[in-house]
Amino acid sequence: MNTVHVVGTGTIGEPLIGLLADNREAFGIDEVTFHKRTPLLTERAKVNDLVRRGAGLCVDDDKRARFEELGHAPKFESKEAIERATVVIDCTPVGNQNKKLFYEHASGPVGFMAQGSEYGFGKMYARGINDEALEHGQDRFLEIVSCNTHNISVLIKTLAMDPDGTNHLTDGRFLCIRRTSDISQDTDFAPSPTVEKHKDARFGTHHARDAHQLFETLGYDLPLFSSAIKVNTQYMHAIHFTLELDREITVAEVMEKLTANKRVAITHKKSANQVFSFGRDHGYFGRILSQTVVAVETLAVRNRNELVGFCFTPQDGNPMLSTVAAMLWYLHPDEVDARMDVLRPYLFQEV
Repeated sequence: MNTVHVVGTGTIGEPLIGLLADNREAFGIDEVTFHKRTPLLTERAKVNDLVRRGAGLCVDDDKRARFEELGHAPKFESKEAIERATVVIDCTPVGNQNKKLFYEHASGPVGFMAQGSEYGFGKMYARGINDEALEHGQDRFLEIVSCNTHNISVLIKTLAMDPDGTNHLTDGRFLCIRRTSDISQDTDFAPSPTVEKHKDARFGTHHARDAHQLFETLGYDLPLFSSAIKVNTQYMHAIHFTLELDREITVAEVMEKLTANKRVAITHKKSANQVFSFGRDHGYFGRILSQTVVAVETLAVRNRNELVGFCFTPQDGNPMLSTVAAMLWYLHPDEVDARMDVLRPYLFQEV
């Protein structure tokens, strides 16, 4: 019996639980369960809808009575839910802590995943970037890289590498222009642009470091550097990128490469609100699952070999796609592509 257990119901966990529950048959899942830590009246409707869609609520024993007071009927206790699961997907900000407390000692699951903020949880993974680096019997723990790391990585693989893997990147620089918070969040809003520290002398921020380590699983040692700034919007992240190559390139060639990659979307829109609005109207519950959305009118080539431009990051959409792919790699390793067909309508090539 294939049971997938999701820990956390936040900005990634909530849509992921719904996605898995809605597509159980296509994904070859017998059961979806999820753990919610805190019983809240304001989130009762959210939990009820996830249960209505077929997901089973799991809670800590000492919280069960409070959940029942809200009208919920928990199916399993949290540790029991982990042990009986085939795959566990941690969508909390304490994945590494949970790994030490629970996951390392659990014998039931064949695989565990955490999201991009949990550095060191396991081998880094992004769909379409390093699939061939995954090893059955070795990679029980995977870290799905962050949304901006997905974006940086797909830009590099699409625009700076040949189909045979030959690397032409001599320098990659990225300015991550980050939204201040998710539209579902009332706290931590930055009222003005706020710059972030360059904590890593070689890579700047974690975005370039993580992209470097992602490609390192394939044997590359890429020269990457990233900076980050939070701006006072809740719509979308954006990235300004500069890719210096060891050969000449043209905008026409760049367009050919972008349109050939089915995980990359192009757009003639210039504002995050227009791209976000497209996702709201045409995405899966508002989410574009493409890895990046490149603003084609910003593309330019400097000194014949230096490509610059802007792109938008589909936030939790791109790590969600990679999470589903990794889950299927654990459950149905020979059927990953076929079972993901149900999501292809949300992988746009133009926005």
